[in-house]
Amino acid sequence: MARTTGVVSRGIRCPIIKQGDDLITIVKDSVLEAVKEENIKVRDRDIVGVTEAVVARAQGNYCSCDDIAKDVKAKFGDSTIGLIFPILSRNRFSLILKGIARGAKKIVLMLSYPSDEVGNHLVSLDQVDEEGINPYSDVLTEEEYRKHFGYQKHEFTGVDYVEFYKELITNEDCEAEIIFANNALRILDKTDAVICADIHTRARSKRLLKKAGARIVLGLDELMNKSVDGSGYNAEFGLLGSNKATENTLKLFPRDAQAFAEGLSKALSEATGKNVEALVYGDGAFKDPQGKIWELADPVVSPGFTAGLLGLPNEVKLKYLADNDFAQLKGEELKAAMKDFIAHKNSDLKGQMVSQGTTPRKITDLIGSLCDLTSGSGDKGTPVIFIQGYFDTYADE
Repeated sequence: MARTTGVVSRGIRCPIIKQGDDLITIVKDSVLEAVKEENIKVRDRDIVGVTEAVVARAQGNYCSCDDIAKDVKAKFGDSTIGLIFPILSRNRFSLILKGIARGAKKIVLMLSYPSDEVGNHLVSLDQVDEEGINPYSDVLTEEEYRKHFGYQKHEFTGVDYVEFYKELITNEDCEAEIIFANNALRILDKTDAVICADIHTRARSKRLLKKAGARIVLGLDELMNKSVDGSGYNAEFGLLGSNKATENTLKLFPRDAQAFAEGLSKALSEATGKNVEALVYGDGAFKDPQGKIWELADPVVSPGFTAGLLGLPNEVKLKYLADNDFAQLKGEELKAAMKDFIAHKNSDLKGQMVSQGTTPRKITDLIGSLCDLTSGSGDKGTPVIFIQGYFDTYADE
């Protein structure tokens, strides 16, 4: 029978995951129940994705604002802390800021403008242009920012993040100074002890500051990278990838995600007799055209995945072949030529015209983004995603 469908992504409903749960068994049983109820045939190279949130929850990988404060105090002492380039997020950064402020005497908060690194805007580019300000070179005080832009509420959240972040700091009996700049080195005009709160540009920010002579330079990945009084931690990512859990607690990015993915793959493969790939996924890597927000606030899309998901796609562009190599063909003859070309394509198409326009992204980023879009971030109750046909081509039956 000819194949009539391509990639299929399904959300799998699971029990609510709590700390200490045997997550591999729960996911395996949930997938097996779903394929039985829906009469789905499991195939080799099917993929099961599990959201990082339930992996961390099952691990109990949490820390408190007090834990963050103690870590900051141990690493910075009484130094004035320059905290640069945080994203604008109540879920992602507010409790991090609260914890840092609890462990500090003064914070100079340097916000990038007109937007943070993931696209949340303090002000619009048009407003910056109208005020004759150059965001690449101009440094604004809070007073100057207010003079030019007043009080700006975020389009989606309705929050004035300048006011919100300042209150979070001062409510912890910590002195707050806010400046606006896009050059990491400008924080050195205020202090030589710096926390780089940026996510994807953190390595560059650290490098520049250290080269310029900063005394202490740490990223969010270097806070809560070890347990504090028995708390959770993440040795690789620290506070990066964390989310607000309660008013005083953060859920950290999961530990040992690679081992979890491999263990889940083994359990599913043994139960089904098929080679099932697995990954842990967080935020997808895509951009919202309306809000201009780049979704990826996690340090990576997938912190753990099986070996079969490594690499980049090696695909040909069907419309290129149809318009060029096989422009004279139609119907079944065209179909047969396409299938034959795909079946005998080179193992590495990089740089060839026939692959131009295909997506040059890591497979894990593509699959993780598909998982994130399928599961959503609300009340669907599907933290597990079952994907079929991802590696199939037009030539496969």
